[in-house]
Amino acid sequence: MSLTRPADQHWRSPTSGFRRWEKSAELGRGDEVWRWACREVLQWGIKTRSGFTVTPDERVTEGDRPIIMAHPFGLAVREPVEVVEVVETSDRVGFAYRTLPGHPVSGEEAFIVHRDGDAVILTVRSLTRAGREWGWRAAYPVLLVAQQVARRRYFRALRVRAPR
Repeated sequence: MSLTRPADQHWRSPTSGFRRWEKSAELGRGDEVWRWACREVLQWGIKTRSGFTVTPDERVTEGDRPIIMAHPFGLAVREPVEVVEVVETSDRVGFAYRTLPGHPVSGEEAFIVHRDGDAVILTVRSLTRAGREWGWRAAYPVLLVAQQVARRRYFRALRVRAPR
């Protein structure tokens, strides 16, 4: 089970030793936005529309270990992860992945689309601490800034393109 608990409406997991972050924003309203947002989240669209590449670019499945590539300043930074939970209900869809050795940070991230009446809401949750490798540990303060930029892109990626 994941620490970011994408199936839970309220996140109450213990997070000792991690920086905990959660934010929600409305993407739009209606069934068309709901179907589109669910499809995008489960096809890695929230990452790829934010400037990352995901290999293989397949539907999210628990146990998968895709390689995510970040592209800051024209560089390619490898981010190995493992999908630890996938949620698909009539009003909640999403997944969580944990980082694997070689990832710049250590932790977990979850992307959840859920309904509140007619509103379609995106929630992103993350737990972060310095990576396991010395080089990434030294770069941790810079990586926190990069993480803030990526988070803004996640919300913009789905909100801007969601059908209205």
